[in-house]
Amino acid sequence: MTKLSVNINKFATLRNARGGNNPDVVKAAIDAQLFGADGVTVHPRPDERHITYKDVHDIKKIITTEFNIEGNCTEQKFVDLVLAVKPHQVTLVPDALNQVTSNHGWNTIEHKAYLTEMIAVFKKAGIRVSIFVDPVIEMVEGAAQTGTDRIELYTEGYAKQFEQGNKEVAIKSYLKAAQKAKELGLGLNAGHDLDLHNLKYFSQNIPWLDEVSIGHALICDAIYLGYENTIQMYKRQLQ
Repeated sequence: MTKLSVNINKFATLRNARGGNNPDVVKAAIDAQLFGADGVTVHPRPDERHITYKDVHDIKKIITTEFNIEGNCTEQKFVDLVLAVKPHQVTLVPDALNQVTSNHGWNTIEHKAYLTEMIAVFKKAGIRVSIFVDPVIEMVEGAAQTGTDRIELYTEGYAKQFEQGNKEVAIKSYLKAAQKAKELGLGLNAGHDLDLHNLKYFSQNIPWLDEVSIGHALICDAIYLGYENTIQMYKRQLQ
């Protein structure tokens, strides 16, 4: 069954808005695990505007499920952090320095040499590597040539089409990309704008999906539905 990794960045955003340690990000990670999540995801950025580097080290100490760290490997500070913490998985995302949220995947053809070099660094440290890609066959094929273990399909396009009622259009390119990844022996993750409304259709059409990473929508739902209940509701969408 597809695993659910809960991205807890929004807990840190809320904490940092006021200062202090409320909500407690480490407790959010502990509770995610207790409430049934298969993993915890964090995405530290250079300005530490939400998850801080200290948070990452603190979460590593208590993690009992899979730990996934997302970020841009062009930042040496990020590379050093990942190599020091040694999470189960690092997801490489081509974010600009002050980008609000991820909005595109790697051009795996243009950046093939660079990605190959960086992926080798992480894999040598025993860390599974996933790279963020758009649902484009050529980008999946390029990813397979970099040595990455997995790709993570960037699903904003799917979510937008789904919201407009175009389910078949929404899933079409993702299904083709997922089939190509499977054919090439790549593991498959997905993330960005997946929620309680669109997750089930996505996972049913791509049943070999390894993992979804969900943060913003899940935390927004948790405000109304409760953290534990929401995690279980998302898990049920993946069954």
